[in-house]
Amino acid sequence: MEKLYTAEVTATGGRHGQVRSSDGIIDMKLALPEGVGGQGGATNPEQLFAAGYAACFQSALLVVAGKHRERLNPESTVTAHVDLNKNDDGAYALSVKLAVNLKGVDKEKAKQMVDEAHQICPYSVGTRGNVDVELEVV
Repeated sequence: MEKLYTAEVTATGGRHGQVRSSDGIIDMKLALPEGVGGQGGATNPEQLFAAGYAACFQSALLVVAGKHRERLNPESTVTAHVDLNKNDDGAYALSVKLAVNLKGVDKEKAKQMVDEAHQICPYSVGTRGNVDVELEVV
């Protein structure tokens, strides 16, 4: 495997702390989400994961569209819904729903492209077998 890029981000203080990338582009406070008893007001690991997954999946769709000689409408979207769950044994887990809107592409073709993107997206590959991921074409 050829390494193409390494992202380096350091977290301090856990969910009540801060994350900072080695290049300083990311420098954000973290807060526990209101939905799990926090005060909110800052981002959280689930939002950051959702942002990365949505952007990466959109890029995978662009690759797939190119293979199909399709041009995606620039207003097409991928919305990642990342859930923080608690298992019966007290362990925490994530689940994801990707809602994909490929404007101007018929539903059957869109479903095929989404399935293909799911096979090549690094987030999809990395979570496969570990995180429940639901794909929705809207």
